[in-house]
Amino acid sequence: MSLNILVVGAGVAGPALAVFLQSANPKHNITIVERYPLLRVAGQQIDLKSQGIPILKKMGLLETVKALCVAEKGADVVDTNGKLVAHFGINKAAEGGQRGLTSEYEIMRGDLVDVLYQRSLKQREEINKELGTEGTGSLTYEFGKTVTSLDNSDEGVDVNFSDGQKKRYDLVVGADGQGSRTRKMAFGQDGNDEAFNSIGVHTAYYSIPRVEGEGEMAQLFFSTGSRFVMTRNSDRPMTQVYLFIMKDSERFRTVHRETIEKQKEVWRESFKGAGWQTDRLLAGLSSCQDWYAHEIAQIKMKSWYTGRVVLLGDAGYSPSPFTGMGTTASLVGAYILAGELARNGKNVGAALENYNQIPRPPIDECQRMPSSVGKFFPTSKVGVWILNKSAWALAGLRLDERIARWFPAPKQETGWKIPEYPELNLEKA
Repeated sequence: MSLNILVVGAGVAGPALAVFLQSANPKHNITIVERYPLLRVAGQQIDLKSQGIPILKKMGLLETVKALCVAEKGADVVDTNGKLVAHFGINKAAEGGQRGLTSEYEIMRGDLVDVLYQRSLKQREEINKELGTEGTGSLTYEFGKTVTSLDNSDEGVDVNFSDGQKKRYDLVVGADGQGSRTRKMAFGQDGNDEAFNSIGVHTAYYSIPRVEGEGEMAQLFFSTGSRFVMTRNSDRPMTQVYLFIMKDSERFRTVHRETIEKQKEVWRESFKGAGWQTDRLLAGLSSCQDWYAHEIAQIKMKSWYTGRVVLLGDAGYSPSPFTGMGTTASLVGAYILAGELARNGKNVGAALENYNQIPRPPIDECQRMPSSVGKFFPTSKVGVWILNKSAWALAGLRLDERIARWFPAPKQETGWKIPEYPELNLEKA
């Protein structure tokens, strides 16, 4: 059965779902709305692990992604003088978890989004060429547009848009990230608040021009005042800057709603005098064009759907950047949602209930977090010294298995296996 489907969000999950849906049934009518005026090809490094690898292979995109991977060779912990404290190597993708910062498959977020976006468009072009455009479904991306309200039922959803249009859909998929507006509209303020589990950490991401001498290693610097700084260079002309802070949560929660200039002012003030290269990193705030700051949280829900509205990826089960499993969870979710819709045909309700159950084991694993996150944000010089010494010991003794226990995830060989959906007409992994 063909469906009229609205997807909210053109990040990783939305275009990936479109590829799966079109492979299963070229007669689906798929509309993807994105609140930004253009495809967002900015963003920092993301990684692919565990079940995300065979899913990309099934899509026929693994070699394309491999070719776009960055050349990061590992991560160095440094002190305030830039002296090496500890070195951690590359984590094999099949092992899952966050054994180290750098994974086997590291790719810029924008590159992966563009790969999925272009694949979905090319796929539609191929369908139209083979079957014609009459009665064969459609794929439409609409940028600079948002959903303003939903009237949801078990039969369909009436949607009002920011441009004044009103349309009815068989299914609405919220793929609009951790701060999902779709989640709030469909599940209400109480449901949205219950789902949002703050870790107590706020973070900012941006890029500045790379300087001579910066290599292909990520660098981590722990400062006093519950502050943590990271840079990543890989083989790109820009240096990615990550600022993390675990204090003044209410202040930062408020400033996230302010203008970008106001946000930069508060972050600049909070990291002034932190040490290491922070003077240079903060100086780059005035000219950076890709600033993004938010509160780090996990999204946990008993049900990822209500009526004919379903959540996908970070909107329904963000594991947080500290797990390194967000992209993989999004791909798993998109694959299973499309597979169940294809398998259950007219029974959309059964498809959504199966989607709500089948990926629970891997997503629960993806969301497992250490209870000691606060130890990575020392307040004093003594705390920083202890943390650096701990990092040195872990690296020197090669205690990767201990790190794996802190950041566990299912192994591809022995853990949860992705279901097979021949209905999706994909390649065999």
